[in-house]
Formats: sequence, structure tokens, C-alpha cells
Amino acid sequence: MKKLCIFLLSVFLLFSFTACAADDKTTQASDDSKLSVSVSFNALYEFTKAVGKDKVAISTIIPTGSEPHHFEPKASDIADLNTAKVFIYNGLGMEPWAEEVINASENDDLITIIASDGADIIKNEGEEIEEHGQYDPHLWLSLSGAMIEVQNIADGLSKADPDNKDFYQANAKAYRKELNDLLTEYKEKFAALENKNFVTGHAAFHYFCNDFGLEQNSVEDVFAEGEPSTRQLADLVEYCKDNQVTTIFAEETASPEVSRTLADEVGASVKIIYTMEGSDDSLSYLERMKANCENIYKSLSQ
Repeated sequence: MKKLCIFLLSVFLLFSFTACAADDKTTQASDDSKLSVSVSFNALYEFTKAVGKDKVAISTIIPTGSEPHHFEPKASDIADLNTAKVFIYNGLGMEPWAEEVINASENDDLITIIASDGADIIKNEGEEIEEHGQYDPHLWLSLSGAMIEVQNIADGLSKADPDNKDFYQANAKAYRKELNDLLTEYKEKFAALENKNFVTGHAAFHYFCNDFGLEQNSVEDVFAEGEPSTRQLADLVEYCKDNQVTTIFAEETASPEVSRTLADEVGASVKIIYTMEGSDDSLSYLERMKANCENIYKSLSQ
């Protein structure tokens, strides 16, 4: 928070020079013929691009490779908010800095969209409250949650650019159909399985589990911070054996070493699972979500 206060003091000075900036990020959002939109992280970029297509110019605040839950923006990170027409963020504590940077921008014309508005929210418990706050923010990892976020984005873009309302709403309808088709496909597949339990490195998939009637057990839920104790490792090893867990899913930025340790203990493999917080493998949101669904399905089918 101290760092945030420091950058707020400098943000106004930086904004006065942003018009001369020539980096790719600023150039991307500088086309006056397009609606200038700033988003917090990659999944929201994907949703906004699907809705706005060639009528929007999008800049992303949290860069790929950053740990978004611990991200503290610098003045340069949020410079585009000074001239943006729309700012889209997830909410639910995912971007605890959002309100302060909105105020710091002094952009009275800025329209803000909280993509998670209106969703059926999961409350955190135990250690997840310390990590993310009262609510689980990972709504975008659920296909049904993604449909809500896409519609909120379409409604917000329609408000900011009413002349193109029909365009945005039609694109949102088409994209929501793609999301729903994938949801329907894997609801049928998962429903036919007896085994519903899978293990992840980070407890980010509660909304995903709600879509498909699955049960997530997280390495971080059991291990918390630091290296696992002998008792903790034994408990999760027992869980994996009891539930025939053959695959441990790990994010690249969360607990990969501990996940590999667990996998070695139970003879399981480790697979990367996409969280869509950054741009991964040059794949689209739908491609990455399809990969998540298929890899989890295959692991439960063995």
C-alpha cells in the first residue's frame, strides 16, 4: 500500500507526458477512430476484444508474467486511464488498487465496468480470505461466469459508444453462444464420470467446479505457505490415492515445485492449467478453456 501511495503522488506528472509516449501499449490505444479501453488483465482483454472487435483499442494493465494477485501498479502502468473512455476490471478483490487508480486519473469521463457484477459469488474460507479477501475473484475461469462478464462488458461498451450498441450486443450474443456450447459439451462429459475429484496447485477453480459438479482440492489449501510438513504431505498423498488422482494441475506461477513433489509421491503426472491471467501460448480464451476442460476430463477418465 505504501508503494501505491508513492505512485499516486507521481501519477499526475506522468500523465502530462503520456501524449508523447511511443511505446506499443500507448500506441495501441491511441487511435481516435476507436473506443479507447483499458482492462486489468488478459481474460478481460479477450472478452473485450470479442465484443468490441475492430471498434475498440485495448490496453492491458497487468502484463503477462506478473503475479496478478500481488500486482501493485506503477504510474506508467495506469497512464492510459488518463485518456481512456472505458476501464474494465474484474472486481471481487482481484484488483484492490482499482478504485484508487480511477480516482488518481482524474478522468471525469471514464466509464468503469466491473465485469463480475450480478454474478452468484463464492465466499472464501480459511487461508483464501488472507490471499484474496472475502470473495473468490476467479469468476472468469467458469464458462457461465465468463458469459456474465461478457454481457457486462457489452452493456458497458454500449453505454460508452451508443452508436455501436447493436454491434456490441450482437458480438456478445455470438461469443456467449460459443461459451455456452463448450459448457454444454463438457457438462455432458463430466456428468458421465464417476470420479469428480481433481487436484490443482492453487485454489482458483471453484467456479469452474460449480459448472461441472466437480470437487477441487488444492495444494495450497493443504500446504499454505512454505514447504509442507510430513503430516500435510501424507494427508494429500492419501487423498490422491483414495480419489485415484493421476494428474496434478499446476499454474506456472503457483506452487509448481510442491505440485511436482506431490506428483512424485503418488506416481502422478503434472500438467499446466491455464488461469487466463496472462497471455499463454498465444492461445485464445476459448482454446485455453477447451484445453482445461479436456485435460481435466481425461485425468478423471483414467
